[in-house]
Amino acid sequence: MRRLSITTGAIFCAAMVVAASGPACADEAQARPRPAADHHQHLFSPAAAAWMSSSIVLAPVDADALVAQLDAAGIGRAAVLSAAYAYGLPARAIDHEYARVRAENDWVAAQAARHPERLVALCSFNPPKDYALLELGRCATSPGFGRGIKLDFAASDVQLDQSGHVERLRQVFRAANARGMAIVMDMRASRALGRPYGAAQAHVLLEQVLPYAPDVPVQVSHLAGNGPGFGDTPAREALAVLAEAAARQDPRMRQVWFDVAAVVQADLPADEARRLVRRLRQLGLDRVLYGSDPRGDNEEPDGWEAFLRLPLEEAETARVARNVVPYLR
Repeated sequence: MRRLSITTGAIFCAAMVVAASGPACADEAQARPRPAADHHQHLFSPAAAAWMSSSIVLAPVDADALVAQLDAAGIGRAAVLSAAYAYGLPARAIDHEYARVRAENDWVAAQAARHPERLVALCSFNPPKDYALLELGRCATSPGFGRGIKLDFAASDVQLDQSGHVERLRQVFRAANARGMAIVMDMRASRALGRPYGAAQAHVLLEQVLPYAPDVPVQVSHLAGNGPGFGDTPAREALAVLAEAAARQDPRMRQVWFDVAAVVQADLPADEARRLVRRLRQLGLDRVLYGSDPRGDNEEPDGWEAFLRLPLEEAETARVARNVVPYLR
């Protein structure tokens, strides 16, 4: 599985910090800011990696390995998003499903607890499942969690044009808000299953779901797509709805953030990069978060290195580098 990489200059800079001698390092840091936090990372237990490897080749990743990668990339903190939701994939049945969900969430929490100053674990589950609210409550009272949940609409086959699914999301959002738990969500519907997705679904989220979590951060992953790249046309249409709401200061967007995980690729064409920058500015750079989401099938260089190639002003890049969502502070 690909992990974060780092440029030769940054390695030199890190070495200079250790040696406590550093005008050159200071110049490098000023010219090339590093993110304060990675808002989209994962740990995978051996059991979860084996289960998920049917669709993407994954290797187990523990907290020590992740922290070493963060050190190499010059990043201080990371959100660790549990992949326990994968046991609830609608297309695959597994014995003792909820027990496996609990076990994966607990494994991730225990791993993050090895580095409490660096890692914050978020539990996950499939929101339409009958155990969803039970697991949310359990995680909220667990010492290793209590700060946020991770939802994956595509993997859970959540459909924003299905009234039953929308009602369950309202219940989950209401419960998370009551518990003070942030929500990180991949909101794009499943392409593999041919589910509809676009502006209409984004309007449902904005108008019928977000109002149920007005007091906690809601982080939209992959700029409302699911990467790699700047998304297909439906994902861009969904993002446009949310970006326009943010630009007009819609109160439902007050606590909504967006991570760029897997969106900015090194080979992003110039016209695509300009279009992306216009959308980021419409969202507001103060609500844009760095995230990497390393994937086994993605051999692109460090996502931050690609982000630095966008035609943003230096102050805008520095703004994104400094952004840290409240659950990570």
